[in-house]
Amino acid sequence: MNSRRLVPLAPLAALAAMLVSAPASAELAVGAKAPNFTAQGALAGNPIDVSLAKRLKQGPVVLYFYPKAFTQGCTLEAHAFAEASDDFAKAGASVVGMSNDDVPTLQKFSKEACRDKFAVASATPQIVAKYDVALARPGMPAGLTKRTSYVIGKNGRVAFVHSDLDWRDHVKLTLEAVRRMKAGKKG
Repeated sequence: MNSRRLVPLAPLAALAAMLVSAPASAELAVGAKAPNFTAQGALAGNPIDVSLAKRLKQGPVVLYFYPKAFTQGCTLEAHAFAEASDDFAKAGASVVGMSNDDVPTLQKFSKEACRDKFAVASATPQIVAKYDVALARPGMPAGLTKRTSYVIGKNGRVAFVHSDLDWRDHVKLTLEAVRRMKAGKKG
C-alpha cells in the first residue's frame, strides 16, 4: 500500500528534480534595452570605472555575470574569456565580467583569473535587479549572481542571452553571437 502512495509522487519528484537542475533563466529578452550602468571595477589590477554607455560607443559588449570571484567555475570561466579576448576584439566586442565582489577582490581577480585581458566590475544590488540575475537558491549566500551572459549590440539592445550555471558554453556561445553580429546575421 505504501508503494501505491509513492507512485503518484514519482512524477512530481522527477519534475522537481528537473526544475532544480535546469539552467537558470535570464529575464532580459533578446531585443530588450540593456539597462545602462557605471560601476566600480578593475582592469589589470587597477581600479577603474566601467560604463556600459562608453563601452557601447566602441562596439558590442559581452556582459557576463558570474557568482563569485575565485570559485572554481568562475575562475575557469574568466580564464576562458581571457584566452578568447583576442577573438572578441577581432569581432569588435569588449568583455566585462560582473559579480557582487568588492573592488579589492576584483583587482586581484582581474590580474590572476582574467589575466589582465578584460575589465571586471562590482554589480550593485540595483544592477543585479535591473538585469534580473540574482541567484536565489536554498543554502546559497545572498547577493550572488546567476551565471548569465549577455551580448549587447552597439545600439544598446540585448542581442543574445545565455544563462546556465555551467560555465563551459558561455565563451563559445557569446563569441558566436558577436561574430554573427559582425557578419550582419540574425540569430
